[in-house]
Amino acid sequence: MSTSTALYEGKAKRVFPTDDPDQVLFEYKDDATAFNGVKHETFSGKGELNNRLSAHLLQAVARAGVPTHFIRLVSERQQLCRKVEIIPLEVILRNRAAGSMAKRLGLDEGTPLKTTVVEYSYKNDALGDPLIAADHAVAIGAATFAEIGVMERCTRVVNRILGQLFLDVGIELIDFKLEFGRTASGEVVLADEISPDTCRLWDVTTSERFDKDRFRKDLAPLLEGYREVLRRLEAQEGVSQ
Repeated sequence: MSTSTALYEGKAKRVFPTDDPDQVLFEYKDDATAFNGVKHETFSGKGELNNRLSAHLLQAVARAGVPTHFIRLVSERQQLCRKVEIIPLEVILRNRAAGSMAKRLGLDEGTPLKTTVVEYSYKNDALGDPLIAADHAVAIGAATFAEIGVMERCTRVVNRILGQLFLDVGIELIDFKLEFGRTASGEVVLADEISPDTCRLWDVTTSERFDKDRFRKDLAPLLEGYREVLRRLEAQEGVSQ
């Protein structure tokens, strides 16, 4: 596999080409960012944790029938994935009001919702990743209605599968964001990552936060929360086996 020149470098990952034009190598970095990169810090070992966590969670949803880009782990911080063209939308699912939704609507953090909420955000840092409607996404050519339908159906399956997976280890899935991409054949698949960088995860009993809000809000050491999520998931997997 060639890792000489990155095809893409984002806030938390680098993407490298491989000898197979339909596959890429994802490398997780130790960087943590918040507020569109305004807050930035490096945490030694974060890349390894997110690589293992994302692999674990992507495989869990794949077993439930959600197509993903993940192929296999390659090393402590690298995984082999299908090459996709990222659709410039974030799909956000909220089980409780938190973060920007709570602030936008004047709700207390953690307010229960009468229904799950699915939102779409246009991936554009210069614009602050604004919320848009499905009609907007189609109108500007970001996606088709058929693709949006696939993304929303997959997102709801992810919520069901991961909601139960986390609940089984005493964690509540408050909200999460997903990204999707198109393969060379045009199939829409779940891409990027699923990790405490992209989910809000609260302890069921104490409401302690195990996600990136620890860094955003200076609540507690970041990696202790990530390690606790991985510890619980791996312990549960060991019991089930």
